[in-house]
Amino acid sequence: MMSLMSFSELLSRDIHNARINCQDVRRQQLKCAEFWLILPAELECDALCKEKTLHRVLRNVNSQLLVVRPDLNVAAFEDVTDQEMQSGKGMLFSIHCYKTTTPLAGLPVAFTVQVENKSYYMCCERECGKMIVRFKEGEVPKEISGESNFIFFKKTFTPCCSQAFKFEYSMEQGMFLAFEEEGYLRKLILKKLSEDEVDETMKISLCKFSQNENHNL
Repeated sequence: MMSLMSFSELLSRDIHNARINCQDVRRQQLKCAEFWLILPAELECDALCKEKTLHRVLRNVNSQLLVVRPDLNVAAFEDVTDQEMQSGKGMLFSIHCYKTTTPLAGLPVAFTVQVENKSYYMCCERECGKMIVRFKEGEVPKEISGESNFIFFKKTFTPCCSQAFKFEYSMEQGMFLAFEEEGYLRKLILKKLSEDEVDETMKISLCKFSQNENHNL
């Protein structure tokens, strides 16, 4: 009888220990699950969090300024008089720079501009199978999770031209901000750049508004 009771006690103890072990394993699994669920979000935030904002005008290769006219739904490079430039209307851009964990892709930036006391942000949309540059009323967020149609990667225009840049659309590799002539306008567009090609219509200089001088971001 004693040996039978010992066997029963031993069996009960083993079952009890097995339950405890299973509970411990389950707790560890839950901790691991929490870790993997939280970690990507933290990394994602680190990848695109606003770091600083600069104020610049954008000049093309012809020294024309980019001017945004929301009422006409037009953004184009124009010859601007000193008086018009002093007003800064539709041409003084805020360039929002974001931190990134993938610097080789370029510095992530977003563009906003003030017109008639309203803020507009630059973005890209597909229309009739073609990517179009738009300016929509609103602000850009401090943190970005996932892809965004208002982020561009700032890259040096060429290795020997470090004072000018080109801006690649973050959601379409090889598509860059550029201008094309349409009548008397040099409209802002997205344009495909072939590998090893140098396209002067994509060359953009960032100039301080007050001194009108080039400034590397």
